[in-house]
Amino acid sequence: QVQLVESGGASVQVGGSLRLSCVGEGFTNCMGWFRQAPGKEREGVANIDYYHTTHYADSVKGRFTISRDFAKKSLYLQMNNLQPEDTAMYYCAAKIGVYCGLESQDYDIWGQGTEVTVSS
Repeated sequence: QVQLVESGGASVQVGGSLRLSCVGEGFTNCMGWFRQAPGKEREGVANIDYYHTTHYADSVKGRFTISRDFAKKSLYLQMNNLQPEDTAMYYCAAKIGVYCGLESQDYDIWGQGTEVTVSS
């Protein structure tokens, strides 16, 4: 049973923008975006809790914005000024429980991912 589905990944040039979306039935109070580049470990990009409190990885602060729509059970990641180091598979994930951190091992429900490629 597919609970989270990402979309919006694409190939863009340096400095471009993309908006990723995640929809599904697996939404919880704590939702996050993660990414995994080839040959690297999965890393947290941003998360958002029930009160719309957000946290970002230092590498994306000022460029990425996470948001959510409870009614639509949707999660978004607006990515601006994309750089080659942003190239990765991006995953939407949901965490069950009160604490809303950005450690991937704490998240319980995952989507299949959407691929982002940034070329110079």
